[in-house]
Amino acid sequence: MRIIEHRALRGPNYYSRYQAIFMRLDIEDLEDRPSDEVPGIAESLEAVFPTIYGHRCSVGEPGGFLQRVRNGTYAGHMVEHVAIELQNLVGFSVGYGKTVDSYEPGIYNVIYRYRDETTGIAAGEAAVDIVRKLYDGGYVDLPPIIDHLKQVRDANALGPSTGAIVDAAKARNIPHYNLTAGTSYTQLGHGVKQRRFQATVTDASGIIGHSIADDKDWTKQILGDAGVAVPKGYTCHSWDDVKEAAEWIGWPVVTKPLAGNHGRGVTTNIASMEDLKSGYEAALARLRDDSPAVIVESYINGEDHRMLVIGGKLIAAARRRPAHVTGDGRSTIKALIDKANEDPRRGVGHENLLTQILVDEQTHRMLEQAGLTLESVPAESEMVFLKSTANISTGGTATDLTDEVHPDIKFAMERIARLVGLDVIGIDLLAETLTKPLDQQSAGVVEVNAGPGFRMHMAPTHGTPRPVGEHVVDMLFPDPTDNGRIPITAITGTNGKTTTTRLTTHLLRQSGHSVGMGCTGTVEIDNHVILRGDYSGPAAAQAVLREPTVEHAVLEVARGGIMRRGLGFDECDVGVLLNIASDHLGERDIHTLDELARCKTVVVDAVKKDGGYCVLNADDPLVMEHGTYWARGEIIYFTMDPDNTALQDHLSEMRMVVTVRHGRIVVLRGKVMVEVVDVNDVPIAFEGHAPFNVQNAMAATAIALAHGLDIEDIRAGLLTFHPTPAQMPGRTNYFEADGVKYLIDYGHNVPALEALEPLVNGLAQQRRIGVSTAPGNRRDEDLAALGAQLARMCDILYVYESDARGRTEGEVARLIQEGATGAGSDCAVHVIMTEPEAVSHAIEEARPGDFLLLLVDDIVGTAERLKGRSFPVQADLAQT
Repeated sequence: MRIIEHRALRGPNYYSRYQAIFMRLDIEDLEDRPSDEVPGIAESLEAVFPTIYGHRCSVGEPGGFLQRVRNGTYAGHMVEHVAIELQNLVGFSVGYGKTVDSYEPGIYNVIYRYRDETTGIAAGEAAVDIVRKLYDGGYVDLPPIIDHLKQVRDANALGPSTGAIVDAAKARNIPHYNLTAGTSYTQLGHGVKQRRFQATVTDASGIIGHSIADDKDWTKQILGDAGVAVPKGYTCHSWDDVKEAAEWIGWPVVTKPLAGNHGRGVTTNIASMEDLKSGYEAALARLRDDSPAVIVESYINGEDHRMLVIGGKLIAAARRRPAHVTGDGRSTIKALIDKANEDPRRGVGHENLLTQILVDEQTHRMLEQAGLTLESVPAESEMVFLKSTANISTGGTATDLTDEVHPDIKFAMERIARLVGLDVIGIDLLAETLTKPLDQQSAGVVEVNAGPGFRMHMAPTHGTPRPVGEHVVDMLFPDPTDNGRIPITAITGTNGKTTTTRLTTHLLRQSGHSVGMGCTGTVEIDNHVILRGDYSGPAAAQAVLREPTVEHAVLEVARGGIMRRGLGFDECDVGVLLNIASDHLGERDIHTLDELARCKTVVVDAVKKDGGYCVLNADDPLVMEHGTYWARGEIIYFTMDPDNTALQDHLSEMRMVVTVRHGRIVVLRGKVMVEVVDVNDVPIAFEGHAPFNVQNAMAATAIALAHGLDIEDIRAGLLTFHPTPAQMPGRTNYFEADGVKYLIDYGHNVPALEALEPLVNGLAQQRRIGVSTAPGNRRDEDLAALGAQLARMCDILYVYESDARGRTEGEVARLIQEGATGAGSDCAVHVIMTEPEAVSHAIEEARPGDFLLLLVDDIVGTAERLKGRSFPVQADLAQT
């Protein structure tokens, strides 16, 4: 078997409403070997994966998939289920999958859910190898495969603290995005509502507070001056300074680097000059260039506690104990360490809730101080400490004591957070107990931490877990009804997407909103272009939704993006389906109009159920059939026919319809009619000669109504949106110069040209001269049909070639030329291979009274060429 394509669909897509992995798989020789012709393959599969019995498949009951295997299925279907089960075995609960045959023998589209994209891809690759071995009767050694997938999982997994915050956000339906690969830098929410954090440092964490926490000497000064008990200490820059400080303070002492975290380089309970030297060297090894100093301070005889304050409130308290083992009277310390490390909760670094205990120089020093070695056998119940600090990251344990914190200590900890100026802060408190005030015991704050770890609170070794991630999310989004989302409008269809997207953006901006827009041509933030290119796919959604100033997102959604990567967002507030017509058929297994319709309806299927709207073209039979079926939320129809009988029930239910009546765009609801604007006053309608733009204006009106805009704001927006390169680049841009009329448009398929034809006929007085091409990924018959349509619209046609997309040079132009010459018209067809030359020939050919239809790729360049010789106008169609 051979994987042809393998990628993640990051949002609703052609195959699923959820994110999924897409694999295009060639099963090669196995096409002729369904599973029922392979003796014992179902039993072999179950032997490798006993839990696969739970897969119901289409049978609908446990064991259903194995039943399918016994009765006969294909290898691609087996790969789907194995990929799902592999993910389940490494801790990712997934269940959805489907396998669809293609138009090519032996080629299957395998779809399966994922939780982590990289792990999902790796599971699919492993599944192909496993199924091949099962077919060949080979041995499947599963444990190494699972170990590899776990390594992939752990390499890409969020850390425990970041994961806790993200999980809490998901529970509130707040979207999340990783902003930088390989880091925990994460965005919650969209646009202007977003909040960002890295690990447990949020976008509201004070930089001064972070600096204070990073400098232990500064911390002690701030807290000491405020009357908080802190250990006496000195900052030292040499060994002589360290010795002098220790002797002055008095034994025992503690050494630590001036700047640091996670207990790195910290040595406690130092009672001799020899141990002081070791502690000094341990601190030196952790010094930073910007903080080349060692702190020596008094040792406080109390237990180590971590106090967590979030948003000014004490959320959790835990007693931490350094890595240790407890004797049983029989086992050596080394054996006890090995046994402790067998705890499944312990892992390497931050991968698990606890960390493995590593034997290092500090361990040997601790044992030596206690008169022990790794081969010593401690008595039963004897506790042997292996580290001097109680950090979880060095193998320590934690006991939750949140419910035992005395009110005075709670007040003190919350006060410290205010003094330092951090919204999330971990306070290291040495105290005999948390049940009585600090001034009644030996106690002191030894340091504070910006970005404290959450592991000890989320899953303490002993005691009650605390939902600390929820508290961070509640701090960032204090309104419990706020899910951090901004309104998203997604617009699709065969034609009119870009115009409707730009017009909708204009209406929202005119009404006072900051809008992020992605469409064919650009990504724009509040009318400023930030990216150029084809942004009618998920990349635009990513760019717009991450922009911190955006209040509304308006996104053009094309077929290609849906098929390649999905929508790029999980749901939208308004989904728009303008029309469905033949274009791009034959690509990515979309060969029929029904299949194209299913692709387009992904947008309306992604509308949120509560409070969402679908805007549908009631004049398009395929939209009415498929769009209405898949639509979620409330439907608003638009139609050129105010008496459309199919909409009577819709109106009787007090739903909205936008239509044209007596030359005006109006809104109908029940028996109520509200006038919006005269069609002749809408610039892009060209006094009604551009009916496709009248439809686009009605669609934009419906979108605006769904977002709650006033009729006055909608009217003002429609009246101020013009078919110029500034507002509608490449969409019916009209110029006149020296008696010649020019229309620049991006129309590149037959339905688009059919829509343009009434406008061309309305504007043209004499000869109609056209310049056009099409991408080479169209079918032969589509290119020929395009040529025939152009011949019906033009007297002279210049065909050029710009994007062959795998075809031989000149093939696209030839097919268009053949279609034009075979249409039976008098159109003179010329092939000029490059766009600039074709445009130049057309301009040179034009005479006063002629009309040039420039269907070009380089919209900006062509418009610039015409600037010096023409000026944009609104056609006076009453005179044409």
